[in-house]
Amino acid sequence: MILYLDMMAGIAGDMFLGALVDLGVPVEWLKGKLSPVLDGFDLRTEIVFRHHLRAVNLYVDVTDHVTHRHYTHIRQMIESADLPDQVRANALTAFKHIAQAEAHIHGKDIETVHFHEIGGIDSLVDIIGSFLALDYLGVDQVAATPVPLGSGTIKCAHGTIPVPVPATVAILKGLEVRGSDAKTEIVTPTGAAIVATLAPQFGGMPDMQIEKVGYGAGKRDIGASVPNLLRLVLGTPSVVKNSADNILSDQVHVLYTNVDDMSPESLGFVMDRLMDKGALDVSFTPAFMKKNRPATRIEVICRPAQLQVLADLLLSETTTIGVRYHLCDRMILKRESVEVETSLGRVSAKKITSPNGRARIMPEYDECKRIALDRNLPFYQVYEQILAESNPLDRQTGRS
Repeated sequence: MILYLDMMAGIAGDMFLGALVDLGVPVEWLKGKLSPVLDGFDLRTEIVFRHHLRAVNLYVDVTDHVTHRHYTHIRQMIESADLPDQVRANALTAFKHIAQAEAHIHGKDIETVHFHEIGGIDSLVDIIGSFLALDYLGVDQVAATPVPLGSGTIKCAHGTIPVPVPATVAILKGLEVRGSDAKTEIVTPTGAAIVATLAPQFGGMPDMQIEKVGYGAGKRDIGASVPNLLRLVLGTPSVVKNSADNILSDQVHVLYTNVDDMSPESLGFVMDRLMDKGALDVSFTPAFMKKNRPATRIEVICRPAQLQVLADLLLSETTTIGVRYHLCDRMILKRESVEVETSLGRVSAKKITSPNGRARIMPEYDECKRIALDRNLPFYQVYEQILAESNPLDRQTGRS
């Protein structure tokens, strides 16, 4: 399942857990899973309305009022708890994010970090309960909007500090954030740790079939134009409908940029560099830019893992000052590498299967080039001879 975090008004641990309850995670189930791990708490919810939108407001009622715990104590508690492996790993990662942030801010070793508010039972319930709820819903992919941040100051155990608080800023290092018109804290360290642990893909909503939508309510007036709500959208990945077993589908990134001041020689060099770095395909298309300037559109197709490398190459080895990209679904014919015997010798080729199951052999360019040079033959003759000998049925039926 895919979970999309629409953080219109930030995120806190109780907001996230409340939204998960709204998606269908039973409160009694959560209490049953958490009670063997933690003592001194109860869970309850109420339905509230923010800007006329219905949401779940979740409360962690605490009878254990100890709020100061060492990181080592929390870590040992989670490690010894009877939890699913992924839930335990996520909870440990979330508290490690918090501990590393606190250690850096206060100049301490991570093993000696002493949590204040974050060490309370309510924070433990929020974090462990959230990952239990994700496991209950079967979430295995997460995407999110950039994290919005508030402004102003708040009072805590250390006195008055700026918003976003130092721990939150440290935890969010490396993640996408944005400003907002909220006049107070809207992303807590607990909420930031959950986002950092899930390591979502930031941006728009991914292609999915929506199954459920849940809203979790915040507790305070944030002074913003949007309601203090966290919206979670749960769904299944969109499936490309294939017309036959021989049509496969996958996802690639498409990068493109326009340049109007590069020579053909330079562009040829860039194409070679892109292919060497793992591009699946590179193409040049004539274009006209503003003021009717002739230009070249460079388009690159690559696997998601090569996106950053190829974007860096375009920005460093062309004259462009920007690269656009998007994730793209594609359908491709089934293919495999083969070797075929021909009158010109053994040749490497691709076997491509059409939707109706019929296969055709396509010789590799480098092989045809090698044979053409070795035998002093025109390239087109080599290619056509190998093509004809490898696909006798096409020759018999006159297919071109």
